[in-house]
Amino acid sequence: MFTREKDKVQTVEWGNGRSSRLLTESDGMGFTVADTLVRAGTKSRLQYRRHLEACYCISGRGEVVSADGSKSLAIEPGVLYALDEHDAHFLIADPDTDLHLISVFNPPLRGDEVHSLDESGFSHY
Repeated sequence: MFTREKDKVQTVEWGNGRSSRLLTESDGMGFTVADTLVRAGTKSRLQYRRHLEACYCISGRGEVVSADGSKSLAIEPGVLYALDEHDAHFLIADPDTDLHLISVFNPPLRGDEVHSLDESGFSHY
């Protein structure tokens, strides 16, 4: 049994926000928990090719949109979305407020991963 404080864990700038990695691979739990901030007005092209991800919205608003634009899910406090098929997607934060998420990854992250958010494709790790 252990506790972890957000201000004492590794926080990475992942491209369009920051992520405090509360549990990582080295903890041996089999999954990662991260406290993630997505900056207001950003649009991130993402795909987790080796991880499944679920995100629970704490505050803010936005949407997650499939890569082909055929599916759009609203994100607001109390909503969880899951990327259960290594889905390429756009994560979009509303223009006026940051999006605050609790993210869970399986298998776990090392903790130092960051995105490459150029226009050449969907960022992945």
